Amino acid sequence: MEYINGLTLKKLKNELSEELELKAFRGEQLFRWIHSKKILDLVEAKNLNGNMISKIEEKYKLDLIEKVEMLKSKEDNTKKYLFRLDDGNIIEAVYMEYKHGNSLCISSQAGCRMDCKFCASAKNGLARNLRASEMIEQIYSIERDLDTTIDSIVVMGTGEPFDNFDNLMDFLDIITDEKGKNLSKRKITISTCGIVSKIYELADKEEPYNLAISLHSAFQRYREEMIPIAKQNKIEDIVSACDYYLKKTNRRITYEYILIEGYNDRIEDKLELVKLLKEQNCLVNIISLNPIKEFDGKSPNSKKMNDFKNFLKRKGVNATVRRKLGRDIDGACGQLRRKFK
Repeated sequence: MEYINGLTLKKLKNELSEELELKAFRGEQLFRWIHSKKILDLVEAKNLNGNMISKIEEKYKLDLIEKVEMLKSKEDNTKKYLFRLDDGNIIEAVYMEYKHGNSLCISSQAGCRMDCKFCASAKNGLARNLRASEMIEQIYSIERDLDTTIDSIVVMGTGEPFDNFDNLMDFLDIITDEKGKNLSKRKITISTCGIVSKIYELADKEEPYNLAISLHSAFQRYREEMIPIAKQNKIEDIVSACDYYLKKTNRRITYEYILIEGYNDRIEDKLELVKLLKEQNCLVNIISLNPIKEFDGKSPNSKKMNDFKNFLKRKGVNATVRRKLGRDIDGACGQLRRKFK
């Protein structure tokens, strides 16, 4: 059976018309029920009669995920969800509240194969890619559970989104469709280790999604130590691809920089980062390291993090320190999932 909530509006209309001989407008009606009303059963699509629903259910079903656990931070009202997929795989998503609205960090894979040394997500390897419907259901499940609306999305949870590119594209098409959730493309951020070919491919779609690059060092050698895929994606090639992305989308690039004491916070690191990014329309987002037992690096204290930020700003590079949310509930990518497994 095919998962109907993973079909774009165009695919849904075409398939219902060609496979089930239903008029195309029925596909649009069903799309609205699934992605605007967030139904849990196809029989809830009230303007489709029973015969139509029966025909549809012979070929399609909704791809639903099961809430296993929800942890609520006592510090900032961040909520971390664990979900079980239909094959038993566990994924996680993080709900965060800001002054500008509610944001959700979703996973794009069950596990990850990038093997970044400081990240919990990849320590058990990649189980599989998530379907577009499973990415969507992270959003709808939490909206139903909290009786709220998600205003922005970051595809920054477990997994490398560009390693699941086709499903990611279907997800983005569905979640931004005006007939459904109708989320603004400018309210979606995609985080990547920096797979150069996919940066160009996304740029050529000329859609105003926000792009965040996991940089973590301006030195190629150190970056390769932390992020093995950096061996195939050189820093200068990533920056060139990001320049192209900016020209195609007019969206400022964010470079994520996890600060590790004594490793990438030295004066030479600061100077090399300024040299690399001073002429770029970008933001450096400085992030506190989340400890895992497999990596013995330490995060600098808040004063050192702010000093790092202020140095970059004095040298003409826009920078900020990311507010740390959900510290008491294993808020970082992969931490709670690993503990559960």
